[in-house]
Amino acid sequence: MGPHVVPRQLVWLSRWQAVCAWGASVQHRTWAGVSRMPSLLSSGGALGASPLVRRSSSSTPPDAPEVVLTQQRYPVTRLPFSVVSAEDLAAFERILPGGVVTDPEVLEASNVDWLRTVRGCSKVLLRPRTSQEVARILRYCHERNLAVNPQGGNTGMVGGSVPVFDEIILSTTLMNQVISFNSVSGTLVCQAGCVLEELSRYVEERGFVMPLDLGAKGSCHIGGNVATNAGGLRFLRYGSLHGTVLGLEVVLADGTVLDCLTSLRKDNTGYDLKQLFIGSEGTLGVITAVSIQCPPKPRAVNVAFLGCPGFAEVLQTFSSGKELLGEILSAYEFMDAECMWLVTHHLRLASPVQESPFYVLVETSGSRAGHDSEKLSDFLERALSSGLVTDGTVATDQTRLKALWALRERISEALSRDGYVYKYDLSLPTERLYDLVSDLRARLGSQAKHVVGYGHLGDGNLHLNVTSEVFSPSLLADLEPYVYEWTARQRGSVSAEHGLGFKKRGVLSYSKPPEALRLMQQLKALLDPKGILNPYKTLPAQA
Repeated sequence: MGPHVVPRQLVWLSRWQAVCAWGASVQHRTWAGVSRMPSLLSSGGALGASPLVRRSSSSTPPDAPEVVLTQQRYPVTRLPFSVVSAEDLAAFERILPGGVVTDPEVLEASNVDWLRTVRGCSKVLLRPRTSQEVARILRYCHERNLAVNPQGGNTGMVGGSVPVFDEIILSTTLMNQVISFNSVSGTLVCQAGCVLEELSRYVEERGFVMPLDLGAKGSCHIGGNVATNAGGLRFLRYGSLHGTVLGLEVVLADGTVLDCLTSLRKDNTGYDLKQLFIGSEGTLGVITAVSIQCPPKPRAVNVAFLGCPGFAEVLQTFSSGKELLGEILSAYEFMDAECMWLVTHHLRLASPVQESPFYVLVETSGSRAGHDSEKLSDFLERALSSGLVTDGTVATDQTRLKALWALRERISEALSRDGYVYKYDLSLPTERLYDLVSDLRARLGSQAKHVVGYGHLGDGNLHLNVTSEVFSPSLLADLEPYVYEWTARQRGSVSAEHGLGFKKRGVLSYSKPPEALRLMQQLKALLDPKGILNPYKTLPAQA
C-alpha cells in the first residue's frame, strides 16, 4: 500500500476506538475523519430524500411511450379459453358486490408491468376480501373455462403478474388484514394482500423483523413474495421463504380451499404441500393467507459502504467478512461503477465514497453494539491495511442506514430511467460472478447503452442488466440464448430470485433436466387440469 493509505487508516480507527471506549451514542463514523453523510441528506434530490421505492404505474412519466401489447411483441398464441360475457360480469357482481372493476383507466395500471415491458388487455379486475370469495370466483371460472391472472403488488420483473391476453385479473389488494401475531414465537399470520413494508412496521413495533426485505417493499404483497419465492436483501442471514414460511392457505383452480395455515415449526406428517406453492407464481393455486416465522429484531445494526479497486478484492473482502464478522454478517451486496453512475445521474443520489471500480455494502446485525463494533472495526482495519478497500463510510442510525441502502435498492429504478432494460437474474459460482458482465461488454460494444452488474454476492446472485434506447430485436438476439448458455456452462440458474413469469418460461431447460420439466407439467395438470391459473407463465409452452 502507498503511504497515503496508512494515515487514513490510523485516523479513522482512532475515532472508531474512541467511540467504543466512551460508549457514546455516536450515530455515524467516516474514514479519514471526514463526514460525507450530510451531503447525502441535503435537499435537491439527495440520497436520503426517498430511500424507499414504491413501485407503481402511477409514477409513470406522462411522456412515457405506450407499452406494446405482449401478444404483438412476443410469439405467443391465445389458448382456447372462454371470453368474459355480460352474464359473467353479472355473476362476479353477485359474488363481489362493488368489487368488479371494468373501467379501462383503472385496468390500464393492472395490465402493464412495473418495468413497462409487457402489457395485457384484460377487461375485468376482481377485488375479493376473503378466501371464500376467491374460492367462489375460481369455482365459477373453472366451470366457465375463464383464465385468471392472480396479481399482488405488480412489482415483478419477469412479466408474471400481468395478463398476456384478456385473462381476468384477480387482485389481492383488499386482502390486507393481519390475522394474528404470537409475541413469544414471532409467528405472523396474515392475508396475502398485506404490503411487505407495512408488515415490517407491524412486527418491528413488537420487537421482531420480517425475514424478507426488498427494494419494492412499499408496494409488493406478501402473497406475491411467497408465490415468487422472492429472495431479497436478508437472504444471507435468514434464508429463503421455503424455510421461513410455516404454512399457507391456498385456493386451487376448482375453488377448493387448501387450509395448511399451521404455525408449527415442526410438522413431519406426510408431504409438505406448502412447498409446492412457494415459487409456483400463481400457476398451481392462489395464495390467500400466509404463516411466517419472524426473527427477533436486532438491537445493533451497522452498514458500511466501501470502495474496492477490483472484483478480486470484492471477493476477498467477502471472505474476510465471513471470517471476522461471522454470525453478525447479515448482508453483503456489490455494485459496479456503472451502477453508481446510473443512480447519481438519473436519481441525483450522491456517492458517499471516492470513485471506485466496485462498491460493496456490508450490513451487520446483532444483539450487542459494543461486540458488533469491535468485530466490524477489526474487519475494516484488515480490509483497509491489506488494500482490499480504498475508501468507505459507516452508519448506524436509521436515516443514514436507509440512505446507504438506497444506493443499492434504487439501482433498478435508475435502470428503468435509462431506456429499455434487458434483465437477467442469475445464480453463478461466486468466483465467476462478474465474468459474464465483462464478457457482454466486449460482445455488445456500442449496441448497448450500459451493461451493469450488481447483486447479492453473499448468495451468488448476479443481477445483469443491459439498457438501450428502445427495444431492439437484434440486441436481444445477441443476448439470448448467449446469456443462458453461458450460465448453463457454469451449472448456474437462469433465475436466482425473480422467477420465470412470462419472459423466462422458455429458458427453464437451461437449469432443469427434461425429467424435472415433465414432473412440473404433470403437477400443473393435476392441480389445474384446465390450465386457467396464470396461463403462459413459468412452464414452457407445450407443442
